Amino acid sequence: MSDRTADPAPQAGPAENQRLIVAEDEEIVIRHHFEDWLAFALFWLLAFIVFLQFFTRYILNDSLAWTEEIARYGLMALTFIGAAMVTRRNSHIAVVLLTELLPNGPARLLRAAIDLITLVFLTLLAYFSVLIVQRMQFQRMTVIDLPMSLVYGAVSVGCFLMLFRQLWRVWRNGRDGWRTSDLPGHEPPAAD
Repeated sequence: MSDRTADPAPQAGPAENQRLIVAEDEEIVIRHHFEDWLAFALFWLLAFIVFLQFFTRYILNDSLAWTEEIARYGLMALTFIGAAMVTRRNSHIAVVLLTELLPNGPARLLRAAIDLITLVFLTLLAYFSVLIVQRMQFQRMTVIDLPMSLVYGAVSVGCFLMLFRQLWRVWRNGRDGWRTSDLPGHEPPAAD
């Protein structure tokens, strides 16, 4: 027998506790705005109406006449409410090559011009949407006896939501001097 005692367990040094890859969950903050919830509700209402249209036409072989018309009008409303979400996120289709290639000063002027032209366009769109709502109040829907101004009223709400979001963008970017104007696809800081 050897009089050698067992070696004590090796102690873990700092190098043994280090890992090459450390994965940590980052806190994700999801902001929900008014137009998000409105588009969410419209989307699921539209999904139900289209399913009802499919079910009554192909399963029951006796379609409901109003489902096609309401689905069409729901899609119109969803398009403009969704456009307000896209305006808030600055995700409209755009070509940003020129602003990336220009020096800082001209790029700032171009960003300001783009923001202001968009603001003028959305102001005109909101104004004309109100005129259309006024003119369509006596026009009736084909199947359901409701005024067409309801349909165009939803379009007008979307136009005014876009205008509000663009006003917020112009104010925020103008305050910054269009130095760090956010690129398309990047959601700006919370507006509400």
